Amino acid sequence: MITARGRRIPRRIIQLLVGVFLYGIGIAFLVRSALGAAPWDVLTQGITRHVPLSFGVVTTIVSGIVLLLWIPIRQRPGAGTVVNALLVGPSADVGFLVIPMGEHLWQQVLLFAIGLIVLAAATGLYIGAHFGPGPRDGLMTGLHVRLGRPIWLVRTCLEVTVVLIGWALGGIVGIGTVLFAVLVGPLCQFFLRVFAVPLERRTTPSTGTVSVQG
Repeated sequence: MITARGRRIPRRIIQLLVGVFLYGIGIAFLVRSALGAAPWDVLTQGITRHVPLSFGVVTTIVSGIVLLLWIPIRQRPGAGTVVNALLVGPSADVGFLVIPMGEHLWQQVLLFAIGLIVLAAATGLYIGAHFGPGPRDGLMTGLHVRLGRPIWLVRTCLEVTVVLIGWALGGIVGIGTVLFAVLVGPLCQFFLRVFAVPLERRTTPSTGTVSVQG
């Protein structure tokens, strides 16, 4: 049985909060690079051009809408899902306050590289805490289960759709968008191996059954 009890819970909570905060900071670095944002952030950029709201506020609203889409595909959010939806946007706005725009190409490349690594590490942190996926990841996995289509196909269709909508609204699509799509998967996989909280197995003497505690 997998439980959420045990001495690892404080670490998991801290890891979740740090991961979600750094995820927003990573987004800010990528956007400030002006080389092209991640697919969902292209959508957010496009929306902000038409409404008097900050990038972070729009990110939070979009997360809420995505969570509503979980209902027909019968996905259940975890604590990490809610924290992600509520805190990534505000942390991105904090990042925009302190991270300058890249004015020269070398600055843009540096900002993009930092953002990609920070975002991938943040993903490993918050997913590795085992409190549930973020709204967009949950939508992807839920559609994968309900439609019976390969997860790569579902992700590609979702991200192409949001990029096209975001680009049509004025979001920035560039080489960074392509590089993000190619590199983020392997980097996230690496950091997930680094930060995943191991589940603790133990055998109950009286029954011989094995329980797993976090």
